[in-house]
Formats: sequence, structure tokens, C-alpha cells
Amino acid sequence: MANFDQALLCVLKHEGGYVNDPDDAGGETYKGIARKMNGSWEGWTTIDSLKKQPGFPASLDNNQDLQLKVKAFYEISYWNKVKGDAIVNQDMATSIFDFAVNAGVSTSAKLAQTVVNATPDGVIGTQTLAKLNAFDPTLFRASFTVAKISRYVSIVKSNPNNKKFFYGWVCRAIDES
Repeated sequence: MANFDQALLCVLKHEGGYVNDPDDAGGETYKGIARKMNGSWEGWTTIDSLKKQPGFPASLDNNQDLQLKVKAFYEISYWNKVKGDAIVNQDMATSIFDFAVNAGVSTSAKLAQTVVNATPDGVIGTQTLAKLNAFDPTLFRASFTVAKISRYVSIVKSNPNNKKFFYGWVCRAIDES
């Protein structure tokens, strides 16, 4: 079975640290946790208090309590929802988890379901798990990567302001190590 801690390392590598990009729809973000979408996440209280201290934002990564909150957030909000522990292949689980963080759980599940010829309902259940676990991992990775890139192209076509994020999204889709 896939390992959450290993998959989380990949996600955190892609998400980076503290960012407050005015062009990002999520607004203020820490390790991929967007304040606009996750305003009630308890880590924001810690971040707000650390903003007043010297060394911000570098000081965030040294706060162990905050790091535990980040880990719990990703496990509960994404890993558990994509049933990462029940996916046999680590690369498949990591890829589905990473895309869930980037595009949403339902979107990631639907794309994965489409790749393995399961009903794309946006929820990974027993039927989808059976198909995922029986599918060739190399073929899954290639097909899922192409599907993600295709989605990114459609996002940029519908909103050209997202063009500045396109290269990063494609790099993320390709590099899930």
C-alpha cells in the first residue's frame, strides 16, 4: 500500500513555502494551503502571530506545531479522500494525491477514473480502487499526466491570466518524484 509521508514530500516540494501572489486566486498561501479557500485552517492563527516576529516568513518552517498542522491538513483533506492508503502503487497514489491538492479531490478522482475506465463520479470508492490497483502503473502515469496537462491547457484558454502558472503546472504534472 502507498505511504502518505512519502507522497506528502512530493506535494510539499511542489507547493513551496509562504506566498502572497496577487494573481493567485487562492491569495495568501502556505505550503499550498490557500487562505481564501481554507480560511478556518488553524495554521493561519500561528502564521499571523509569526508575521509579527523577526525572520518571517522563513520562521514558519521551523515551527513544529505548524508543520504538524500542515501534515494533518493534507492527510485529512486530500490523502484520505483519494483513499491513498488503499492504492497499491506509490507512484499512482502520489500522482492522484498531488493533483487533488492542485486541482481538487473531485477533479483528480474524475481524471483517474477516466484513465482506468471507471465511472467518473469524482469519488474514489471500491470499484475505482479495484480498477486502479489492477491497472498498469506506467500506463496510468503517462495517461494521467497527459490528462492533467490537457486540463491545464483548457484552464489557460478559458482564463488567459493563468498563463503565468502554466509552465509550473506542466512541470508539476511531469515531475512527481
